[in-house]
Amino acid sequence: MTDVILIWDNPLLFEKLFREYDIKCQRIIADSIGTPFIQPCKCVIIPTGFANEAYTNILPGIERNAKRLENFVLKGGNLIIFSPMVPSYRYDWLPIELEYTQQHQVTHISNDQKHEAQCLVEDSCCEVEFDGYFSKTDGEVVFKSKEGNPLMVVKEIGEGRIIATTIHEFPSGEFLKWITGNAKKSRL
Repeated sequence: MTDVILIWDNPLLFEKLFREYDIKCQRIIADSIGTPFIQPCKCVIIPTGFANEAYTNILPGIERNAKRLENFVLKGGNLIIFSPMVPSYRYDWLPIELEYTQQHQVTHISNDQKHEAQCLVEDSCCEVEFDGYFSKTDGEVVFKSKEGNPLMVVKEIGEGRIIATTIHEFPSGEFLKWITGNAKKSRL
């Protein structure tokens, strides 16, 4: 039984984090989305650098499977997307408005309202590193930089949600438990 599917084409240090919290994680390549060999899961994660060919070649498979990712969320799954790590990027394959501008910085983050997803960062009073911000979004802004640029957004779609972030830190254990505990198992 899988809780989280990580879409990536080679081993990641990120995978160790799931083992630490006893969360069942499976790494797949994007081209295997929709095959009968992929078990249903509660959460799909697309790590930092997904649009940068220096890191990975998963983007064409993600774009081809946009409808499957949307259906996964509609049925109750959580889709977590980290930043693309390119100068600018428009998430045309998502069913939400989202555009990214790369800008590496360390800052204190702020939030205007409380949201459960804020547990991504263990201590939101400390400075965090981020690699860009969302220049356009129709999602609910969860964290902003001190300049007011969105660093994390959430959009509920159907029974699930899309969470996008540019914060360049490993998610907290509390966040990992939240994204798997508040989702329905769905097929990709």
